[in-house]
Amino acid sequence: MAHAIRVHEIGGPEVLRWEEIETADPGPDQVLLRQEAVGLNFIDVYHRTGLYPQPLPFTPGTEGAGTVEKVGSDVTHVKVGDRVAYAGPLGGYAEQRLIDADRLVKLPDDISAEQAAGMMLQGMTAQMLLRSVFPVAKGDTILIHAAAGGVGLILCQWASAIGATVIGTVGTEEKAELARAHGCAHPVIYSRQDFVVEVQRITDGEKLPVVYDSVGRDTFMRSLDCLKVRGLMVSFGQSSGSVDAFSPNLLAQKGSLYLTRPTLFHYIASRQQLEQSAKELFAVVSSGKVKIEVQQRFPLRDAAEAHRALQARKTTGSTILTI
Repeated sequence: MAHAIRVHEIGGPEVLRWEEIETADPGPDQVLLRQEAVGLNFIDVYHRTGLYPQPLPFTPGTEGAGTVEKVGSDVTHVKVGDRVAYAGPLGGYAEQRLIDADRLVKLPDDISAEQAAGMMLQGMTAQMLLRSVFPVAKGDTILIHAAAGGVGLILCQWASAIGATVIGTVGTEEKAELARAHGCAHPVIYSRQDFVVEVQRITDGEKLPVVYDSVGRDTFMRSLDCLKVRGLMVSFGQSSGSVDAFSPNLLAQKGSLYLTRPTLFHYIASRQQLEQSAKELFAVVSSGKVKIEVQQRFPLRDAAEAHRALQARKTTGSTILTI
């Protein structure tokens, strides 16, 4: 029998239980997938803690990669033996899983399952942020919070390849060096530097057209002070907690600012959108312009340990759970 991590009640990492599961044959539009690796993301914490409520019990995990074992009667675009990956459908923390076939994309030969597991959600999020939410152009200067994290390192590399100048906040000197090595021209160590002051200095007071913020409460309000008139605040995560309520009048007072809270799944809802996002991601990785840094690996059964490391900000780059 296969095993999976199951959550029967919301709470801390200790609620992640390693259990035997039964996997049924796929339905007409489904695939039975034998997984090789799954990705670890902060959204998994939000699901586990109930911030993003899920029906109990459930198996967390929103990205992974593996090999197709069985296909449903109506599935035509993948076949048994294909190497595939996905981002989106809950249920990733498992040795085997059923998944809707239209959520799968085939992996190029030069991208491993471990790379894919560490890049599908984070990489397509980066594609969404840089190409759709705010189309970054050569010559732009942008701010990326948590620049040494999984999404952060991909954003830094991709934006740099486009020709943008990246300012990135990090927590330590080691993370600053990692971000710098991946395209961040101006790492800012927030424990000893004021990122608002640094943005003013680096831009000669012009400020920024966009800020990408996955941190939330600790950075949100001061990030607004980094934006030029009619700049865009992109809040796509809240690792430090939810942003406190504020009046929309504040956006007017600070320069008729725009605010968006994008979710990847609204940008890859259709099959065409999913394939286009994955195509751009695979191309930029295969070109070498973006390197996927799998910095931490945990056995799937040790998912609780991985969650503790993630929440303690002890991880950099991508983290995967191996099977």
